[in-house]
Amino acid sequence: MQSSIAKYIDETKTLITQKYINDISCKIVGCAIEVHKQVGPGLLESVYHSCLIEELKNNNLDVRSQIHIPVNYKGKDLGGILKLDILVNNLIIVELKAVDVMIPLYNAQLLSYLKLANIPKGLLINFHSENIVQQLVPMVTEEFSKLPKE
Repeated sequence: MQSSIAKYIDETKTLITQKYINDISCKIVGCAIEVHKQVGPGLLESVYHSCLIEELKNNNLDVRSQIHIPVNYKGKDLGGILKLDILVNNLIIVELKAVDVMIPLYNAQLLSYLKLANIPKGLLINFHSENIVQQLVPMVTEEFSKLPKE
């Protein structure tokens, strides 16, 4: 399977660096802040999901939603049984929550998704908070650390 970075380079002819991915991450967080500002906390995750997708698209980001990723175990494809909330530019997984308490399981879930999908960066965003940036959890993989910084 072609890595997400190689696929993105093939599609866009863009040099992928840590800075490039971090810039996209900042744009995603800005979109999430705008959604939070417009609709506020306390709604269902599905509402934030729909609003964030719209905001990301309005900011010219390539967005795919509810995509299945294959589970490869010891080289054997067990099928697409995991579903990502949002994949942006084939480089960043965005996992959404609308919960009172962020538990370590959510971090582990995002890390597993990143590894299985071979994606360099992920963002865990909880919309059920006063300030989403305070509960934002960014994660990077080893693939991210191998990229040039700039």
